[in-house]
Amino acid sequence: MIASKHILGSFDEALASLRNNVLMMGGLAERSLDRAIRGLLQRDDNLCTTAIADDEEIDQLEKQIDKDGVDLLMRYQPVASDLRRVISAMKLSPNIERVGDQATNIARRARKLNRHPALQEVELIVPIQTCAMAMFKDSIDAFVREDVDLARAVVARDRELDDMNRAANRRLTERMVQDPDQLRGYLNLIFISRCLERVGDHATNIAEDAVYAAAAEDIRHQTVAAAT
Repeated sequence: MIASKHILGSFDEALASLRNNVLMMGGLAERSLDRAIRGLLQRDDNLCTTAIADDEEIDQLEKQIDKDGVDLLMRYQPVASDLRRVISAMKLSPNIERVGDQATNIARRARKLNRHPALQEVELIVPIQTCAMAMFKDSIDAFVREDVDLARAVVARDRELDDMNRAANRRLTERMVQDPDQLRGYLNLIFISRCLERVGDHATNIAEDAVYAAAAEDIRHQTVAAAT
């Protein structure tokens, strides 16, 4: 009995460490995304450079989470809910890493925009960023708190973000026709908007994994299935 308690306690500690690293990785990605957007809106190249530099730390954490997850599976061979929690934590890290990649892409585009006069249309990015960032924060919170309702709400908001991205793309495409001298600037804003839309996609993936971890329910593709 004492040995069983010791093994269970060790597993709980290892799982808590794994989840803490996922939470830390999410915090780093969120910080990087915030810096990239502020670098864009404030025309601050230093913020952009810092956001790009953050990516290395995020990548290293992803590798550590993978290693620790595999070690945990091999050592303890968890089942049922414990197994779901380990697998879900390991599945989260690639999505978080890709959010960091999107932050890097935004920062690089922002530096290009900062070399030229400011475009008023950069304000189109603000509501898209607000929505994408909120989705990402909530998806991580849903995983940590095992909050199925919050996770489902994140998934439902993805369509709203898609609509915002499409509307911004239409407006920016119109401006490219009206003001071809600023074509590259508008194109960079379109790419930034798409990066934020992809942040929403990754947040949706994280939320879906949070539901699976907490409730053993696979909610992927449910909207698509209902529409066909």
